[in-house]
Amino acid sequence: MPFAERDGTRLYWEEAGSGDPVLLIMGLGMNATGWWRTIPVLAERFRVLAFDNRGVGRSDRPPGPYSVPQLADDAVAVLEAAGEPRAHVYGISLGGMIAQEVVLRHAGRVRGLVLGATTAGGSLGVPAGESTLAFFRRRGEMPAEEAVWASVPYNYSARTRREHGDRIAEDIAQRLRYPIEPAPYLAQLEAAMGHDAGARLGEIAAPTLGVHGEADVMVPPVNGERLAAAIPGAEHRTWPDTAHLYFTDEPEIERHVAQWLRTR
Repeated sequence: MPFAERDGTRLYWEEAGSGDPVLLIMGLGMNATGWWRTIPVLAERFRVLAFDNRGVGRSDRPPGPYSVPQLADDAVAVLEAAGEPRAHVYGISLGGMIAQEVVLRHAGRVRGLVLGATTAGGSLGVPAGESTLAFFRRRGEMPAEEAVWASVPYNYSARTRREHGDRIAEDIAQRLRYPIEPAPYLAQLEAAMGHDAGARLGEIAAPTLGVHGEADVMVPPVNGERLAAAIPGAEHRTWPDTAHLYFTDEPEIERHVAQWLRTR
């Protein structure tokens, strides 16, 4: 299995497909298996690189605290290990925050940028409701299987919960292959809570697409609107009947992302 290494921490990565490279960066408490629906779609045209952030999956689990800039430099280490000087970068949730830092810290590395279900943080950020924030904190104390099932109302739209329970079960089976542990989960959560890129977003020159679910309660959709408005030339689309894990709620979204990337 391939690993990148940075600051003594090994980072698991994998690849699929061929063509222009796309680096996928997953969100809080999840690893590369969270992209299991996305990878086959993008791999039809691209070399897709996915990896486990520090603290999760098959990567090392050093003690926290973690920071978004640190996680961004980890992502670039994966690109280096894959032999790719430049790539499209697609991040969701915490992964979208990391993707912002990748382009801000390593602009020459990023060809196109996709920011899914994420926020600029700081003064531009609009936090989730108090009950959702309380769940984030409580989740770190739950056993892994309990935590992923308890997350269902926060991750998926009402339509998916009502009509597509099979999709949810498939996702959870993937996530439980490499369960998150409490300490690295909280270290990643601390990194997310400390993210603030708002004052620097005007520096982003890479073509950018924002994607958000209209029913996202974890990262309210106004965050995606504000983020795209602050990035020069960014495009943005909010999808109806979708929540935080929008690619499960509406699989067509990833084909939209693939088509957008093909033109960049």
